[in-house]
Amino acid sequence: MEVKKINFLQSYSSILWLLGGIIIGSIFGLVFGEDVLIIKPLGDIFLNLLFTAIIPLIFFTIGSSVANLERTEKLGKLFVIMVLVFLATILISAIVMICAVFLFPIHEHIAIAKVVFEETASGSAGDQIAKLLTANDFFELLSRKSMLALIIFSFLVGFATLQSGEKGNAFKSFLDSGNEVMKQLLNIIMKFAPIGLGAYFAYQVGVFGPQLLGVYAKPMAVYYAACIFYFFVFFSLYAFAAGGKRAFKVFWSNNIMPSLTAVGTCSSIATIPANLTAAEKMGIPAHVRNLVIPLGAPLHKDGSSMSSILKITFLFAMFGKDFSDPMTILLALGITVIVSIVEGGIPNGGYIGEILAITVYGFPMEQALPVAMILGTLVDPIATLLNANGDVICSMMVSRFSEKTKW
Repeated sequence: MEVKKINFLQSYSSILWLLGGIIIGSIFGLVFGEDVLIIKPLGDIFLNLLFTAIIPLIFFTIGSSVANLERTEKLGKLFVIMVLVFLATILISAIVMICAVFLFPIHEHIAIAKVVFEETASGSAGDQIAKLLTANDFFELLSRKSMLALIIFSFLVGFATLQSGEKGNAFKSFLDSGNEVMKQLLNIIMKFAPIGLGAYFAYQVGVFGPQLLGVYAKPMAVYYAACIFYFFVFFSLYAFAAGGKRAFKVFWSNNIMPSLTAVGTCSSIATIPANLTAAEKMGIPAHVRNLVIPLGAPLHKDGSSMSSILKITFLFAMFGKDFSDPMTILLALGITVIVSIVEGGIPNGGYIGEILAITVYGFPMEQALPVAMILGTLVDPIATLLNANGDVICSMMVSRFSEKTKW
């Protein structure tokens, strides 16, 4: 399979435009101060377009993915092992990031806004869980406040379509078509991201002061350091688990092209050809690599798991909240698993997971989402490296545990 040459400007064009918008917006904020309130509606329009597109995008993405799974006895065992490996690496990466933010804490003095949190409805723990996981009317699924209920409903619809066999083919085609349409819609909306985020950043800098510019430096440094550590140390440990020193040598000797492709394209989907080629050279059986790598691109994201933890801890610090509570940390781990599943394999495609985290913790959406989006943009290259390259190392472990492969 041919691997396309990396074009830096083309691969990073979306990120460069976003960064350009943020920089220009920052300059406007510094120069004009609170007068930039006049362009704040541009940011509001962009956010509103994004909010309205997210709900149908989630439904079609998850429903289509589940409806298109192939079920055979041989793949059944592989699928179970693959899911366990995916979950293990996602949780391990999240725990590594939690350790990093505790060792190098993001101090609460960065708080740039003191706002009232959305009130949590009263009731027993059982009632709260029921409201979190389900909605008592269909139209309530269309609210971003019912994000987790929508995700569960979408899984069930996809599974019901899968169980319907040939009679469900027409509906499966509808899900596939809707999935593609909503992805294209998101791409169209994201064309306005440099203007929307630029306007928002101009507002933040102009209103809250130039000290905001230094807020992102420390979390970025912590994230990049933790990701580099995870990439070399834990990927090596995973390779040893897949087959000792031989597997270690096989993995790192064939890992250069997938790594460069991931960083160069900033897309897990675009890295699939390079991953499949590397997996073939590593000697991973075809039926393993052809299942794990394509499914891993949209469903398995170690880098996004780590960035999810970073964004949550950053928002907790931003709004002056304590992240050290054990239940808060456990909930964050649960969110990282969901984020890994619902995020698309496209550049800067983590907004679904960000909205989910903001909703679950009750942060004010209009202030929290742009901050999380800016962080997501800044950490995207190395996050994609872990997301995409993690599929190759996971395919090695799945091959070892299911096929007893030796290198």
